[in-house]
Amino acid sequence: MRGAAAAPNPGSGLRPAGRSGAPYRIMVVDDSAVIRGLLARALESDPDIAVVASACDGQMAIDAIRRQDVEIVILDIEMPVMDGLTALPRLIEARPGVQVLIASTVTLRGADVSLKALAAGAADYVTKPGASALTSAAEFKRELVAKVRALAAARRTARGGALPAPAAEEGAAPIAAAPARQATIRLRRMPAERPDAIAIGSSTGGPQALFRLLEALAGVRQPVLVTQHMPATFTTILAEHIARLCGLRAAEAVDGEAVEGGRVYVAPGDFHMTVEAAGRERRLRLAKTPPENFCRPSIDPMLRSLAQVYGRRVLSAILTGMGQDGLRGSEALVAAGAAVIAQDERTSVVWGMPGAVATAGLCSAVLPIDELGPFIARHAGRGGP
Repeated sequence: MRGAAAAPNPGSGLRPAGRSGAPYRIMVVDDSAVIRGLLARALESDPDIAVVASACDGQMAIDAIRRQDVEIVILDIEMPVMDGLTALPRLIEARPGVQVLIASTVTLRGADVSLKALAAGAADYVTKPGASALTSAAEFKRELVAKVRALAAARRTARGGALPAPAAEEGAAPIAAAPARQATIRLRRMPAERPDAIAIGSSTGGPQALFRLLEALAGVRQPVLVTQHMPATFTTILAEHIARLCGLRAAEAVDGEAVEGGRVYVAPGDFHMTVEAAGRERRLRLAKTPPENFCRPSIDPMLRSLAQVYGRRVLSAILTGMGQDGLRGSEALVAAGAAVIAQDERTSVVWGMPGAVATAGLCSAVLPIDELGPFIARHAGRGGP
């Protein structure tokens, strides 16, 4: 591990050019010394990341974060003394503004606990590589480093701190930076027609945002299609959490099923979800066509299909997430006369995806997460003017 780096002055507002910002400061928490070492080596392969602390249980992590100015915590869930789910709110309380990234296994229990952690304040998660897949370790490293960089950069930007200069990792998939905070947002006129379908796309920080938005949509008559960047198993649990927390009829989409109003369809992990016209019916299609924006499921295929099938009678919301997935699909929707709205920067964990559509001039509204649901409900015809 590298030594602790000095924190930038969050009140200075200065962002010197070049590699003037200190490396992002990370703490790794896992009861396995082997896993802690693997995580530290993967993270420090990026010169802009420094692992400044580690801990083998939740209580040690709380003690360490009080001593170290940590920006991102990589947190295991199942640990002795104090597990990650118990430690999570205490870590956030001990270091306000810290971002927590859950390291989870791809199991039903791992997915369920991870969703509970996200609802409790974790920013995002990464799935640990499986022992049987030789390529999964490289993919895990790419995802881990990309998410840490995105979360840390968003945190520093919000506080006016200096960012390290971008350092491209050989072989890594590029992650688009968030749009400039000073970018001008020009809003489009909101279409007058009531939508026949509602679409939602989300990624980093998405589950928390989805739960808050969907609570306001109980009772809408339109189908609600959701693409959240998640692996298989996790999307199964996500749909169950939506049904339980939001009181909606929600489930993973099934290939060929008819689209019905008043239901929430979640794109299954590792499948793109689209809609096709079948006579007077609309049916869902799942496909393992190549990833788009390095994602499967990807938001863009869903939105393009909705533009083709429903035309202007679609209302789409792009929520928090890194990268630009949803931008091209939103362009297709706007070209068809449909409406696109986005989560604002202040309430987004990472303002990459919503910032991309907002600064491209595609949105009819850019709102805090707690206002997006009521806005959609009103325009869907359930609420007032």
